[in-house]
Amino acid sequence: MKNILSILVLLLLFASCKSTSPVTTTKKEDNPKTIVKDLIYTASENIGVRYKAGGTTNKGYDCSGLVFTTFNSENIKLPRTSLEQSKIGEVINRNKAKKGDLIFFKTNRSSQINHVGLIVEISSEEIKFIHSSTSKGVIISSTKEPYYRDSYAQVNRIVE
Repeated sequence: MKNILSILVLLLLFASCKSTSPVTTTKKEDNPKTIVKDLIYTASENIGVRYKAGGTTNKGYDCSGLVFTTFNSENIKLPRTSLEQSKIGEVINRNKAKKGDLIFFKTNRSSQINHVGLIVEISSEEIKFIHSSTSKGVIISSTKEPYYRDSYAQVNRIVE
């Protein structure tokens, strides 16, 4: 009886040491509104973090690194660059944009997409988005600003 009790105690000890890390899956079962809210919250937690080319941590982000890391927090896997991210999801007419959509730009007279942000607010007059700016780091900007108004390219919906 003492041996059986010892074996049971050992089994319980080994069972309790099991990893509790969640399996990485997309959260399709979650409500899209909840996912969007969580994405915006996660991105907003990084406001003030400096810009860093190639950055994907709170020590520094580039624009696509912020989006990549934010979506990854919800187990949504995106490509790493803004150009590749612009090929994911559904391209949406600007006037149909919603919170949580990605907004893309062709800045500095680029012929291809080279900047991305996460839409956080929509009104009839403007779209506000969180992104990592080379000069100011992670901030919220607006399509009312001439720089972004003039370089707007497209909006993509990732979360339906």
